[in-house]
Amino acid sequence: MAKRDYYEVLGVDKKASKQEIKKSYRKLAKQYHPDRNKEAGAEEKFKEIQEAYDVLLDDQKRSAYDQYGFAGTQGFGGGGMGNYGDFGDLFGGGAGAGGLGDILGEFFGNSFGGSAGGGRGSRIQHGADLQMEIEIEFLEAVFGVEKNINYKRLKHCEICEGSGAKNGKKTKCTDCDGRGQVVRVQRTILGSMQVVVNCPKCQGLGEIIEEKCNTCSGRGVTAQNDTLKITIPEGIPDAVSIKFTGKGNAGERGGGYGDLYLTINVKEHSILERRGNDIYMDKHIKVAEAVLGSEVEVPTVHGNVVMKIPAGTQSEKILRLKDKGGPKFRQQGKGDQYVRVIVDIPTNLSKKERQIWETLRN
Repeated sequence: MAKRDYYEVLGVDKKASKQEIKKSYRKLAKQYHPDRNKEAGAEEKFKEIQEAYDVLLDDQKRSAYDQYGFAGTQGFGGGGMGNYGDFGDLFGGGAGAGGLGDILGEFFGNSFGGSAGGGRGSRIQHGADLQMEIEIEFLEAVFGVEKNINYKRLKHCEICEGSGAKNGKKTKCTDCDGRGQVVRVQRTILGSMQVVVNCPKCQGLGEIIEEKCNTCSGRGVTAQNDTLKITIPEGIPDAVSIKFTGKGNAGERGGGYGDLYLTINVKEHSILERRGNDIYMDKHIKVAEAVLGSEVEVPTVHGNVVMKIPAGTQSEKILRLKDKGGPKFRQQGKGDQYVRVIVDIPTNLSKKERQIWETLRN
């Protein structure tokens, strides 16, 4: 089934603000969340809403979508269902108790990011995502290129293997008996309620480090230099971001890796301009060439070619060179090259040249 326009999915105008997008998303997400709506098609509808929200809330993704449609969003790793914990954050839920996310968690389970019933290890967090930018040459963007990216990120400590404990020694937390959570009485608008919260002593891990690792000071991560070999696809638009899963920072105490979002900035060419898959340029010719017709050499991304100028060509006329544009981004085929002909009118005529032009005029 063909994708629907993201603005249509969220029911907002193309000029909608981020606040309007968030408001619409919250309303639709609550309506179609799989833990709340058991009707056929609700889960697919929720995925569609989540994907639209992921793109339209991000300035770079939204700009790429507005300019290139769905092809522009593919460079971001696409949208998706995401995880329900993110959905819970919209309602003020969090690791602690008492937020609306916890109240919703009582009715719908842990999908809303509440603390009820989370289980051991619920406080182990994924590492943060990283954002970087690189600049590539015009022709590298047209035909694709491989690059080695050198950057620094947090990786799991090699000495303690990410545990944070010296020699790997940990003991079971006595406050929660290793469960990572304890029961507390919480005063709410509904009266006193028993809620399950992460154990404050072990921070929900269920274990206590006996002695911290000397290398990472118990965090389980250290800053390390890393190299990533990437393949930039041919025809990639300017300012598109590519997602590299698991190439961000590592989470502390054994948490998973975040992602790396790499924004590709394309340098301008001295003559050629790329608009989508097509190439544009100006070509200056003499009056005689425009009047009588001629053949001129023009540059393309595939090398120089000879272009025919028809007799009687007017200034500003646009001629097309079929299939001389760049490869289409994530599609088959190539674009075209469009050449705008500029007829140069001579100035500072010599006496002889002026006589010739007067003769032509008469």
